[in-house]
Amino acid sequence: MLERLGYRNVHCVDNGSKALDMVAEGSFDCVLMDVQMPVLDGVETARRIRGADGVHASVPIIAMTAHAMPGDRERFLAAGMNDYIAKPVDLEALREKLERFVGLRDESLVLEP
Repeated sequence: MLERLGYRNVHCVDNGSKALDMVAEGSFDCVLMDVQMPVLDGVETARRIRGADGVHASVPIIAMTAHAMPGDRERFLAAGMNDYIAKPVDLEALREKLERFVGLRDESLVLEP
């Protein structure tokens, strides 16, 4: 979906511990965080990113979750996430969230649909 929106240089990991390592080592415009991951779930991973020192602590984090029950949004925000998007993810909803938090700062990253 990210490639369909024109984003390049997308990195994926399969657990929260690897996500922490990747965020600490790189520079990212945004983190799309699955809430249910092995090793370290998305809520705890977000808390640890926010608790870290430096520029990485302020990267926008958007939760991606099938948990769309009352109170979940508040729980995600309390953990340091900026927003969430419910699964299954709708392409236009994803585009709106990314434009809100990442913007179109680098036109080479976003192609016209």
